[in-house]
Amino acid sequence: MITIRDATVLYGDNLEEIKANVLISDGEIVEVSPASKGKVMDGRGCIVAPAFINSHVHLGDSVAMDMGDGKPIEEIVKPPEGIKHRILADTPHSIQTVFMKNSMWEMLKTGTTTFVDFREGGKEGIDIVNEAAEEIPIRKVVLGRDESFLNPHITPQEVSKRVEELLEICDGIAPSGLGEITDETAAAIARTTRKLGKLSATHVAEYEQVQTDSVNITGKTEVQRAVEAGFQLLIHFTSPLNDDLKVVARSGIPTVCCPRSNGTLAVGIPPIKEMLDESIQILLGTDNVMFNSPNMVREMEYALKVIRAYYREYFPPEEIIKMATVNAGKALKLNAGSISEGKLADLVIVEQISGNPYLSIINRTEPGNIKHVIREGQIVPVKSQ
Repeated sequence: MITIRDATVLYGDNLEEIKANVLISDGEIVEVSPASKGKVMDGRGCIVAPAFINSHVHLGDSVAMDMGDGKPIEEIVKPPEGIKHRILADTPHSIQTVFMKNSMWEMLKTGTTTFVDFREGGKEGIDIVNEAAEEIPIRKVVLGRDESFLNPHITPQEVSKRVEELLEICDGIAPSGLGEITDETAAAIARTTRKLGKLSATHVAEYEQVQTDSVNITGKTEVQRAVEAGFQLLIHFTSPLNDDLKVVARSGIPTVCCPRSNGTLAVGIPPIKEMLDESIQILLGTDNVMFNSPNMVREMEYALKVIRAYYREYFPPEEIIKMATVNAGKALKLNAGSISEGKLADLVIVEQISGNPYLSIINRTEPGNIKHVIREGQIVPVKSQ
């Protein structure tokens, strides 16, 4: 039993600010109350928040940091000939593994205990990230893909077979986008993944041109096609068209926004206020390590400030923190993401620098202000890394 005593706790799904002790046993939060038992950790002057969940990252291109800056997005990331894909093809697996490990430790040092990786490279790519994470105390959700999905002549039966093979070693499937695969392939991926109880995700509406191309070729936006195919998680949604907002809202599909990546690539700002107004479940991710550090505090700060600047009105900081914690835990069906009894003890203990705990985290927190990162009740030794 561990007690974090006398802290400011962001409690429950609404991240309510309370003064309390947090009692942890067998990896779970067993009580949030004035009680105290077992080993005591002093929480005075600190905030106890849910540890962050990075809902969209490409760890593979950690080896290509800041390469391709200023090039069009298609030249950088579009498979199979984008700059990123050529670098990955030319880089030994052992080198990729080292860079991926570094990125995982950077996430832990900045309060992230769970990440969702879009993994390129088929089975080999999945093996690389699994190997990199072997001795690192971070929770991974690995979404694989296969190059055969890009073949316009592949049959749904062949797609399902490849999906089943990949799902033996990963947590879901994530093709790059609807511009690279047919609608039949997309539907087969989503259908087979759901049947096997795994997660399917894809990029949609990352920039205007892919939306325009989709409408011109198919008569539908990428968003409409992804929803109709049955994907369970959508990424980006930077450039919705027509009634895309309503389509996603009606579907109930959670959507991951990556504002820093969109800014780096000069493709726009996701319509987060309108998404929230439509009750779309919004998550946050840092996207490619090639473009950004996998630091969720930086992502939250950028998101909050760019939303306020773009809309020229107040936006509540607690909603941003929910996107990095509560919403992600629910969308990914994790027993984590919030502080309440029965949840996994995935926590971050940070110095409270200002009187507003939400803004203290978003605006003020640096790695040196993070006192402890806890995953399933165990303190992660981030200081020694």
